Amino acid sequence: MGVRSLVGRAKSLGGVVLGASLGGVIGAFVVVGVTLVLKAGMDFAAGQSLLYIVVVPMLGLVVATLILHGIGTTAGEGHQPHPWREFPRGAIRADISSDVIDSAGEEERFPWRLAPMRALAIVATVASGVAMGTEAPAAYLGVAADVSLGDRGRWWRRLLRPAALAGGSAGVAALMAIPLVGTAFMLEIGRRRRAPLSAERILAALAGGFIGWGINRAFDLNLIRLVVPKEPPSTFTMAVVTAVLIGGLSGAITSFAGLAVNRAKKWQAPSAVRLAIGGAAMIGAVLILARLATPSAAVGPGGGAILWAENANPLPMTLLAVCVLRALVCTAAVAAGGCGGVFVPFLAVGDIAGRVFAPGLDVGNDLAGAAGAAGGISGGYRLPFTAVAMVLGVGGPHLATLTCLATVAVAFYAALGAEATLARSMSLLTVRRQARAQ
Repeated sequence: MGVRSLVGRAKSLGGVVLGASLGGVIGAFVVVGVTLVLKAGMDFAAGQSLLYIVVVPMLGLVVATLILHGIGTTAGEGHQPHPWREFPRGAIRADISSDVIDSAGEEERFPWRLAPMRALAIVATVASGVAMGTEAPAAYLGVAADVSLGDRGRWWRRLLRPAALAGGSAGVAALMAIPLVGTAFMLEIGRRRRAPLSAERILAALAGGFIGWGINRAFDLNLIRLVVPKEPPSTFTMAVVTAVLIGGLSGAITSFAGLAVNRAKKWQAPSAVRLAIGGAAMIGAVLILARLATPSAAVGPGGGAILWAENANPLPMTLLAVCVLRALVCTAAVAAGGCGGVFVPFLAVGDIAGRVFAPGLDVGNDLAGAAGAAGGISGGYRLPFTAVAMVLGVGGPHLATLTCLATVAVAFYAALGAEATLARSMSLLTVRRQARAQ
């Protein structure tokens, strides 16, 4: 490589660092501001009566539906164009993650003008206590904040791609308080659209992740609670057994939950029908959760359920039931048109699934929860490298960390196996139905 090429490459990477630095700061501050509002609403809801926890989240879903489907319009319907509230034909209006994925590698295509409307829907959904998470809003708003500046001159447009990527990475890192989680999250979901893992993209995501983490540390933020394993397994054999059992259960349950969530997102039904049926299912699951555990276990992405599991010392079968109900209430919220994330809810589902085995394996609840949470992200959300980054960022004794890392791998392959088994079962049922029909 010649001197000119080296100089050109250095200038290109320098532009990436500059764009990522600016974008990371802008994205992180926007995300932190919105997340503080969401967290205040969730914290308030967690301390309220069962009546509040049943009624207010349902009202939040109603408001989100009115915003997205009452104010929002569909492109090409013959009315005057409204770029700030006009969705593409066929778009799933509450699905904010799809915009981040679909524009990966071409962030200038990100439909940022819809962000204000969706931000209102996010607040209505998540701040009211609906069982959805804050990570998808963090990535979405972090990217949108930086892409919105793309029309501010040619100079900024040259920096837009690294700035937008860093904005999303910084937003997630500021939320999770782990720099590499933001980095891995944005790069890994971008691969779903085959966005390249180029040096520029990796550098931008890294810069954004560390900027978001730095802002979290500088302001001493506490936006999400992650369980830190304190006691390692007693032997290496016990570590292997723990990883296999917890990884298998957390991966399988969150895999089925992920399939259900994806079906719920793509459910082709009028918004009022979705709201009625999904809302009714959500209320039913909330009432059962409140009876089995505590009303706060049904609020938000799952922090209340984890606190209940830590303090109530429930039986394994009760934990398993709560785990399944948490997956159901999140799926129902998505079906009803909720606008939020499922990454953190899957983390909570995996955490509770892991605790099912704690008494039988004679391992600490903290290790079981941490391993299950990592397995939930790996299996349910299909983000194994993000789960690895989370495990390394959380820390703990070395054997506990190795156990959690092994759980990530087991959960990923358990999820693949569970989906393949379900697909074969459905195929056999279809063949039998066709045979009976003939």
